[in-house]
Formats: sequence, C-alpha cells, structure tokens
Amino acid sequence: MINKVLGNIGKVMVGKQDCIEKMVVALLVGGHVLIEDVPGVGKTTIAQTLARSMNCSFCRIQFTPDLVPSDILGVSIYNQKEGKFEFVKGPIYHQIILADEINRTSPKTQSSLLEVMEEHQVTMEGKTFRMEDPFMVIATQNPIEYEGTFPLPEAQLDRFLMRITLGYPSMKEELEIMKKNGRESRLDDLEAVVTMDELWSAREAMHKVFLSEELERYIVGIVNETRQHPSVLLGCSPRASIALYKTAKAYAYIKGKEFVTPDDIKHLANDVLSHRMILRPEAKYNGITNTGIIQEILKKVRIPVVKQYA
Repeated sequence: MINKVLGNIGKVMVGKQDCIEKMVVALLVGGHVLIEDVPGVGKTTIAQTLARSMNCSFCRIQFTPDLVPSDILGVSIYNQKEGKFEFVKGPIYHQIILADEINRTSPKTQSSLLEVMEEHQVTMEGKTFRMEDPFMVIATQNPIEYEGTFPLPEAQLDRFLMRITLGYPSMKEELEIMKKNGRESRLDDLEAVVTMDELWSAREAMHKVFLSEELERYIVGIVNETRQHPSVLLGCSPRASIALYKTAKAYAYIKGKEFVTPDDIKHLANDVLSHRMILRPEAKYNGITNTGIIQEILKKVRIPVVKQYA
C-alpha cells in the first residue's frame, strides 16, 4: 500500500521523498501536518496528490484576515419556505483539508480548528458533527513573512503531529519540474491507488510494529530534556511523547521493518518536537533555534543498547 501511494505521488511530485514519507506517516497515525516553507515549492500539490491517491475528499481553504469561524465550520441560515433555520456545513467537512497560509487569519478563527483537529468533530449550536475518517489538516505558512500575520498559539501548534519543510529542489530536480510543468499537468489524471480497507489494514499492521521498553524510555528522556533546557521557556507536553511514539512506529512500518530503531526516533524528533517548544527571549536574540536545541538534546541523551537488535 505504501509503495503504491509513494509511487502515485511521485508521478506529479519530483523528489521530496522524505517529506512525502512523513506525510504518509501522519496519515497512518491520524495526525495533522504544518508545512512551513516559502511559496512555490509544492505545498498545495503534495496535499492534492495525497488526497487523490487515497480517494479522499479534498478542500483548500485560503486563510485571510477577514475570515471568521463560520466561514470554516458552517452557519445556520433561515429557510423562509420551511420556516426554520437550516445548518449549512462549511468547507471543513472534507477528509483532507489544505489550510493555506493559516497564520494570516485571526487567533479567533485559528482557534475554531482546535476541536476538529483534536477530536475530529465540530460542535455547533448544540449539535456534534463527526468528521469522516481519515481526516487530516495540512496547514501551510511562510516562515519569513511577518507583515499581516498572526503567530500560531502554543495550543494550536501542539495539535500538529509534525512540522516539516519541503525546501528548494536540487538543480536536477528543478530541471525536471520545469519540463513537467511545460507540458500538461498530470494531477488531473491521477487516480486513486489505495482503498479505505487497505488503509485500515495498514493502520492495524502499524500498531503491531515492536517498540522496546528501552526505546520508550529513550523517547520520554528526549521529551523531558526539552523541559530542562536552560534556553527553553516551555518544553514539550506529554502529547509530544505520544506523537513521537506513534510516528516512530509508522515510520518503521513504511520502511518495511517490524521493529523501531533509535535512528527512526532521531530522524523524526525535530519534525515532531521542535514546534512544540517556546524559547526564552534572550535565547532567540542569541540566535538559538528550536532545531538546534533538538539536535543538542539528541547528542546528550544516551542511545540505549537494545538487546533484541544488538
């Protein structure tokens, strides 16, 4: 199943294998992804191709300063013919949502996503509406643009399973991208390659991937160090430990392994943990970054010797 998805996305996307794998990891785990990168590197394309490959309903929501919660969640409209109010669902009621430039909208509108991202449901006017599974929010934001933006609050960032960057392509990849886009786009011709039954089976198999007690303590040790670091004002919550535990299993699974290794955890640590920390003001002024702290912690925390793999 994994190879079919990766191969199908590869028909449209050039390179970005690691990023695509992490997107599939998030889909398997049932989490959300924040893509923090500059415009034009394929953020929208990767979300669309993932939805098409899984035959999931897809909706792109452009976040703007004047967007209000009802524009996303829905609103009640009075039906004169029936003489009663009817609830009209908003665009959030799709399986894969691209929340484009999420930091351009107000904190009030950002917070409207908290319930749906955590509990996969929306409560409106005393009624609860469940999202169709799989449900995934892929949000984007420009890391170097500050004018007219609203930084995502800690509670919002903590809802994202991972924060990833696509980065610029290599010269060889960019040449291939240029040639591909010089012809007709293949996105419209992309067909679903995976059924929902296959996805459920993959999720069940993922949970059977073995993760030793030594590595469980290794994960908790890494997360605990984020709370002890002198440059960190607010460290990672227990939700981060759960996220790293789940993603490590999913990553090992898509790599065709039956067990998790320390390298799997280290490979995902920055994507899962860095956006969940708040640095002290003086640390930012001194050029210290979240990514740098995670790398420092990974060097500090002792890697366990697991007997099963030694």
